[in-house]
Amino acid sequence: MAGNLTRDEARERARLLTVESYEVDLDVTGSNGPGADSTGEERFDSVTTVRFTSNEVGVPTFIDLHDAVVREATLNGRALDVSTYDAAKGRLPLPVLEASNELTVAADILYSRSGEGLHRMVDPVDGGVYLYTQFETADAHRMFACFDQPDLKSVFTFGVTAPEGWEVVSNTAPVREGAVHRFPATEKMSTYITALVAGPYHVVRDSYDNGRIPLGVYCRASLAEHLDAEAILDVTKQGFAYFEETFAFPYPFGKYDQLFVPEFNAGAMENAGCVTFLEDYVFRSRVTDAAYERRAETILHEMAHMWFGDLVTMRWWDDLWLNESFATYMSVLCQSVATQWTGAWTTFANVEKSWAYRQDQLPSTHPIAADIPDIRAVEVNFDGITYAKGASVLKQLVAYVGLENFLEGVRRYFQRHAWGNTVLADLLDALEETSGRELTSWSKEWLETSWVNTLRPDFTLDASGNFASFEVLQEATSAYPTLRSHRVAIGLYDRTAEGLVRRKRVELDVVGARTEVGELVGERRPDLVLVNDDDLTYAKIRLDENSLQTLVSSIGEIRESLPRALAWSAAWDMTRDAELATRDYVKLLLSGIAGVTDISVTQTLLRQGRLAITQYADPAWRAEGLSLLADALHDLARGAEAGSDLQLNYVQAFAGSATSDAHLGYVRALLDGTEVLDGLQVDTDLRWGLLRRLVVNGKAGEAEIRAEHERDATAAGERHAAALTAAIPTAEAKEAAWQRIIGGKLPNAVFRATIGGFVEPDQADLLKPYGEKYFQEVGRIWKEWSSDMSQTFAEVAYPFLNISQETIDRTERYIADEKPPSALLRLLSEGRDGVRRALRAREKDASAS
Repeated sequence: MAGNLTRDEARERARLLTVESYEVDLDVTGSNGPGADSTGEERFDSVTTVRFTSNEVGVPTFIDLHDAVVREATLNGRALDVSTYDAAKGRLPLPVLEASNELTVAADILYSRSGEGLHRMVDPVDGGVYLYTQFETADAHRMFACFDQPDLKSVFTFGVTAPEGWEVVSNTAPVREGAVHRFPATEKMSTYITALVAGPYHVVRDSYDNGRIPLGVYCRASLAEHLDAEAILDVTKQGFAYFEETFAFPYPFGKYDQLFVPEFNAGAMENAGCVTFLEDYVFRSRVTDAAYERRAETILHEMAHMWFGDLVTMRWWDDLWLNESFATYMSVLCQSVATQWTGAWTTFANVEKSWAYRQDQLPSTHPIAADIPDIRAVEVNFDGITYAKGASVLKQLVAYVGLENFLEGVRRYFQRHAWGNTVLADLLDALEETSGRELTSWSKEWLETSWVNTLRPDFTLDASGNFASFEVLQEATSAYPTLRSHRVAIGLYDRTAEGLVRRKRVELDVVGARTEVGELVGERRPDLVLVNDDDLTYAKIRLDENSLQTLVSSIGEIRESLPRALAWSAAWDMTRDAELATRDYVKLLLSGIAGVTDISVTQTLLRQGRLAITQYADPAWRAEGLSLLADALHDLARGAEAGSDLQLNYVQAFAGSATSDAHLGYVRALLDGTEVLDGLQVDTDLRWGLLRRLVVNGKAGEAEIRAEHERDATAAGERHAAALTAAIPTAEAKEAAWQRIIGGKLPNAVFRATIGGFVEPDQADLLKPYGEKYFQEVGRIWKEWSSDMSQTFAEVAYPFLNISQETIDRTERYIADEKPPSALLRLLSEGRDGVRRALRAREKDASAS
């Protein structure tokens, strides 16, 4: 893989070099004017001068450069032989270093269409050309020659020649000199957080603290009418107020721009002072408050990175988890106390921790502090362990050391290491000072081990129905036997006229296999015992039989959102672990969903219900399960408050579950307007959702897709049309979609949409021939395609819908015969495990019939 830098190579280069400065001049005028084509074959001009010192004289090293035609290169005034540039590895050798060095590299570099490096997109609405960069993990060398690793920090000066009328944005504020936008030197930073965004972007400007921090919010011109900049800026200002006070360290960069860019692969990226976001966060149709909450969390996550990640940076990607986990934890903490989303920890418990538990129980599970030998390894490590488990464990650490001690430790960490690089021990040292807690053993338990523990209550009752004894049991697996120290709360909940209400809460440390809870002895047994109340620790929880029966009959009566989310999470865990039959989970869902008023929880539960039916249910019960779900959602949608978030979500979920002629007829009626729900606006994105369900079930086809695309002739419309075309339920449509997918010509966003439509869960039988085709193609694609595109194919196109021993056996044969690279092996093993889990769940469900 080009640019697959190893940790050992990075350590040696960091030992050898100190990088003093970069001067980068780019010319992006080229064919970027009116009428430019959108094939992605154009190149841009890049000239880089880098000054650096070497601890040894006369030794060689290399500089990173990808997808380039090197015109010339000089090192210390001497021309280098450009034929030595290794395009396959993305490296230009530097044969003989002096103590002080100056290197200039002039190259023509390929624009990206994969969302990595300098990405180029043409807006189908107005022909505008839009550029943006994405450099994490190591893609800065797709735009300029550089030593592309986080611990070789430097200052960067950019000059960009761009067409008239373009906005050009980077890490510092530019000075315009004719067609050239000159950006003064940055603060000292890593290559991966430098940035360039350019094009005819629409911008709304503001500032924070009376002009001290200039603010900008950008999107494509054709999306300007949908940009709710005021709401985005409100969250931004709330974040600055909270983080500057909490960290006791002023915002470290000169300005703060937030840019919503097209065809972005991730949710957002923390480029210093130039944060890029997935433009889906510019809502062109009505969305529920859950989407606004998620956007706010993303805004605050990237802002937290300005301190933790950009100001103080990990030395190598082993500590990626700390970078991302800290930003996740702090964003939710900020949301819960400084914004309108005071229930953010409920969303965290229901969404983020569910992701973490799922990831941590895969065969690819790894310690939070992972071993990262090279760049390809880290690129598959942007996962539920790195983000969600790590943040969950930080929440447990805060419970262990105390919030104020934690924050004071973070303040000391920033003061000591500003503009530098660190390892985990540097943070733990500061936290030990402020808390008085010894954290080496805590780190070994939580950060250097894998898997998730299970906690369950174990008690006896006296003749009066009071607890005669009460213990918390902690379980681990034989493969991952670590029993951790958990700070937990135990809640006792009683049925009352106001619902299930907490009567008593006890907080304690759970250590080892059994922990006595003497404080509960003598308490009357409640209707519900909830271990890990308030969600302090990271562990799966189980319920005693009486508590489980309470949930089955009354889960919707839990008044508080967080314990209700924890109860739902326990039921979902039991379903995934084949301890609760899928049909029983679905019945629980249908009995309790009307009592859930938190929209983020509602959306998650309905997604899980649909997944449970399509993958975990006995196939013989699947049709009945979908019918039950659709019937319930139809009634809920019709009975919901007009114009409410719940009404919209019920309709969306109903459309995703409809299979009978009656249900599909209702979907058609909503789409064509013959059926109207008071308060429901059938806008652009909802129309696409309704049409998709009709297409999947053969009730609409190419003509309807073309007509809808003509109504929505935008980049988003193009993606929807690509997905629906791939979801047409014919063998011919599937084969055509497959050829588009494996052809490698689709831009990243259309590729993801196409493959998403191809793997439609209701079309498992049509997809069976593509299991073998997948194994014929995945090795080639892994070798030939870019990292993000090949990873998407390996993960999403895996035949996970062919839930059979055949799929497991074929995967194992491929692994044995082809011996795939470790990163690909990981994705294959995750797919195989998903099929195994589904088989176990189906067996459990069949036994309940």
